[in-house]
Amino acid sequence: MSLNKLTIADARDALKKGDVTAVELTESCLSEIEGAGALNAYVHKTPEIALEQAKAADARIKSGDAPAMCGIPLGIKDLFATKGVATQAASNILDGFKPEYESTVTQNLWDAGAVMLGKLSMDEFAMGSSNETACYGPAVNPWKIDDRKLTPGGSSGGSAAAVAADLCLAATGTDTGGSIRQPAAFTGIVGIKPTYGRVSRWGVVAFASSLDQAGPMTKSVRDAAIMLGTMCSHDPKDSTSADIPVPDFEAALTGDIRGKKIGIPKEYRIEGMPAEIQKLWDDGIAMMKDAGAEIVDISLPHTKYALPAYYVVAPAEASSNLARYDGVRYGHRAKLAAGEGIVDMYEKTRAEGFGPEVQRRVMIGTYVLSAGFYDAYYNRARKVRALIKRDFEQVFAQGIDSILTPATPSAAFGLGEMDGADPVEMYMQDVFTVTVNLAGLPGVSVPCGLDSKGLPLGLQLIGRPWEEGDLLNHAHVLEQAAGFAAKPEKWW
Repeated sequence: MSLNKLTIADARDALKKGDVTAVELTESCLSEIEGAGALNAYVHKTPEIALEQAKAADARIKSGDAPAMCGIPLGIKDLFATKGVATQAASNILDGFKPEYESTVTQNLWDAGAVMLGKLSMDEFAMGSSNETACYGPAVNPWKIDDRKLTPGGSSGGSAAAVAADLCLAATGTDTGGSIRQPAAFTGIVGIKPTYGRVSRWGVVAFASSLDQAGPMTKSVRDAAIMLGTMCSHDPKDSTSADIPVPDFEAALTGDIRGKKIGIPKEYRIEGMPAEIQKLWDDGIAMMKDAGAEIVDISLPHTKYALPAYYVVAPAEASSNLARYDGVRYGHRAKLAAGEGIVDMYEKTRAEGFGPEVQRRVMIGTYVLSAGFYDAYYNRARKVRALIKRDFEQVFAQGIDSILTPATPSAAFGLGEMDGADPVEMYMQDVFTVTVNLAGLPGVSVPCGLDSKGLPLGLQLIGRPWEEGDLLNHAHVLEQAAGFAAKPEKWW
């Protein structure tokens, strides 16, 4: 077996036994990356840094000081600030930007001895569900139907493609409305969005600050538990970072969910849901029941308002966050003609630097925050968000331990398939995931089957706040029962 195909758990054990070195693991991934240009997953490669970090990890392992992530080669989403390495958020406006600092999440990983293979593609400023808004062109799903290239999902599409194609052992992702869970489902991998505040946002390029949360994208639930434990920390530099202990998530994977109550929300049975998604969901319910869980029908009545509320709140926060990209301090600056002033410079820079989807969302956000519309849109969306959060609180107060839903309304669609479509069609990709961000809850996507064309489908589990260990244990049971072991056939 090629070393790049190992899971984090298997690699960790092999490294500790001395069966393999971090340098060998890293070289295996680097070699695979070189031959995978057709996937367009890596946009900034860092082989020199990777080998240097791998050598340091080997020295740590030899000395007996080896945390779980020591020597594990990772891909990093292009949204995380990496000191001295291009951090572009897949946008032309940040062309040439190399931060002088490291994000808290990546610093935690490097402190634990992890290895950076490079930066991964994504939708521009994390705005998109197909990775087609990236300034580098789209990343490509390693799963394929005939000659049709498919989206790996978004915004963490490069991360999902890299993990599914074994171009790294795992990757970092971020999730504002489903950007870890949807691409994980589209590529047959595991992705968890932790509780809001569990992982520091410091040094992560902001999209919508009250919704953004980083998490791991991995080949198994156990790997997600291992990596999440390293990513989490209380961070005084992030005012929303929670000062609560980080448990041993891997130790929580007991595989026992007897007597646990799993909620099935009737509102997620949406009109026009494909029969394959419905069957997968029913199969998942049966698997959890067979494992000893109690299945309970629940209601989350404000679910139908989640998408419109999300697409008011997220653009509003984006328009505020993206105001800082003005061509003055860093990144792209437009060339001016004689006689043009600073206002022309702002306008030209932003028009040249931002792609159409980012421009659309900034304009929506500015509109809903403007005088006369603030109460009609933004304030109303905030109230709806509070009601959605209350729905979940009431369900959990009834003793529900986790909630099982589909992760996506379909399998991966073709690249270019949504071109020219109503943007709302693309936004519908987030229909099962946005409620989790609005309520600040943890959610995980687990691959559970294939559709009739042989493409992966995922189920989502939503957990109680701060109970990622319990949630991951439920996901572990679902993963074991589903027995998903399919891999894309190599064509790249």
